[in-house]
Amino acid sequence: RQTPKAGVLIYDRDDEQTQLVAVPTSPDVTYVGYGPHEHVIRDGQTFLLTKRDEEVAIQVFGEHNLRNISAAKEVCKQLGIKGKDFYQAIASFKGAARRLELVQAGATSVVYKDFAHAPSKLKATAQALQRQFPARRLVACLELHTFSSLNPAFLPQYAHCFDAPDVAVVYFNPHVLEHKRLPPLAPEQVAAAFGRPDLKVFTDSQALAEFLHAQSWADTNLLLMTSGTFDGLDLGALASEVVGS
Repeated sequence: RQTPKAGVLIYDRDDEQTQLVAVPTSPDVTYVGYGPHEHVIRDGQTFLLTKRDEEVAIQVFGEHNLRNISAAKEVCKQLGIKGKDFYQAIASFKGAARRLELVQAGATSVVYKDFAHAPSKLKATAQALQRQFPARRLVACLELHTFSSLNPAFLPQYAHCFDAPDVAVVYFNPHVLEHKRLPPLAPEQVAAAFGRPDLKVFTDSQALAEFLHAQSWADTNLLLMTSGTFDGLDLGALASEVVGS
């Protein structure tokens, strides 16, 4: 309702909250809804499909990125930027820093790191990697590090947000809870909140490292999600082991 006359409102047509404020109500405003850009995935590579039936290889993947690409394209269209120029530019876009950041890649395995810790971002990131490589197993590790993620009152928000990985792992350091003046968390409490009986919960980084080193990494990808460092876990060495298996 704050959009000026002759203005354009570009919105995610599938987002329920967005629809509450983007319902076309003014004849003086142009409403443009967008969804994920049309695409195809082959051998772990996402290609955008243009209206001319051309394929444009991009360096990002996942539905959230495809939605952002659609939104950016609509903005560029309003600014008079031609489609061919948009696709030429988007092909070189490597994504936002710390979002699905490639650590290492091998012939049958890849390792990604992501800043995700909010439930919705956790779910979107894990699903994106699973869909990008549907023939591979996915081992995903999440570090609970922020105040909200370690808050017992907030934990239920994670229910079924970590169902996509074949092997799901959660790590947290009890000393961080003390530092943030939060009540203690039991591993069983975390597993129950995520709603996944087979969830692996670790509170010791060495035990986590041993678990990961013991995995078989053939045709398996690793996703590391944290705003911290897994308490000094050597991610570079771990990634080299994964892709070298």
